[in-house]
Amino acid sequence: MKQIAIVGIQGVPAKYGGFESLVENIIGENCPPEIHYTVFCSKRDYTERKRGYKGASLKYIPWFHANGIQSTLYDICGLLLSLRGYDCILVLGVSGCIFLPVFRLLCRKRLVVNIDGLEHRRAKWGRFAKWFLRKSEAMAVRCADVVVADNKGIQDYVRETYGKESALIAYGGDQVLRKVSEEKQLAVLQQYGVESGKFAVSVCRIEPENNSHIILEAFAQTDLPLVFIGNWEHSEYGRRLKEKYAGCAHIRMMSANYDLDMLYSLRNHCRCYIHGHSAGGTNPSLVEAMFFGKPVLAYDVVYNRETTENKAYYFKSAKELVGLLGRHLENGEALKEVALKRYTWKYIAKQYEDFFTTSA
Repeated sequence: MKQIAIVGIQGVPAKYGGFESLVENIIGENCPPEIHYTVFCSKRDYTERKRGYKGASLKYIPWFHANGIQSTLYDICGLLLSLRGYDCILVLGVSGCIFLPVFRLLCRKRLVVNIDGLEHRRAKWGRFAKWFLRKSEAMAVRCADVVVADNKGIQDYVRETYGKESALIAYGGDQVLRKVSEEKQLAVLQQYGVESGKFAVSVCRIEPENNSHIILEAFAQTDLPLVFIGNWEHSEYGRRLKEKYAGCAHIRMMSANYDLDMLYSLRNHCRCYIHGHSAGGTNPSLVEAMFFGKPVLAYDVVYNRETTENKAYYFKSAKELVGLLGRHLENGEALKEVALKRYTWKYIAKQYEDFFTTSA
């Protein structure tokens, strides 16, 4: 049996972001019997600490939080704890990869690194943080046996910047398909004050790079209701937007919510899904939305076009988004076909499995 260590996430059960969802879905029923995962988790971020979950072993790092300023030290601790006893180490994200040259002196086991979505380009980071993340990314690409890119746009960037080929493995999204009674779905719509097929949905972290300001500016000029779910109180940017558009009765700015039945009901009954992400690679929220067969209006960057195979609608400004909202929207089923072909977790898990079981 192959022993695989997973380093770089907050932990499972998943309660944070895309990498956590990735791990949540490659373990369990999608994990073959010849692979055993050990997931390194943040003791500080979990009040309930399980020894095992979905067939995977869980080990806790007690000293640091997994995210924010402590993330680099947290990831380095995970790497040190994975030095012995594993056939392969899967590193998710680059914040601790500045340590990889040293790690390579200590360990020659197979190393697979998913570099995520060009973290150093995110607007939230200052100059030093961007420099540091760029250096960490370079170390990840140099030291890894396999570099994983989650989007062709990222894959092209790795080739052009570092002259190295990477493996293309996206995210899955079919975990959002669940059985929810029609009665419960309609109750959710009533709770949010919207009618089936007559509102839009957007789900994201409220950050400038996700263009929440553009989405709100556009919807303020229309009568179409918008249910916008995000962490509005997490930043000054989010708080300002919530205050600015509080007077728009048809815009519901809801706090982050991980109730899958609620999210299913809103996505299943919306007229369209709005995706404002401009950074990163394949965004999990976009992939998830594609499974519902609804039209998607996405910010116009190469990552979103690659994810949707150019079958969505695209905007770069509030004016362009307003224009799209005034059109007859279709193509939702074409997006669902792409999702079923490329973004099921069984398919994603098999791609990772192939790298874990291949000899270095």
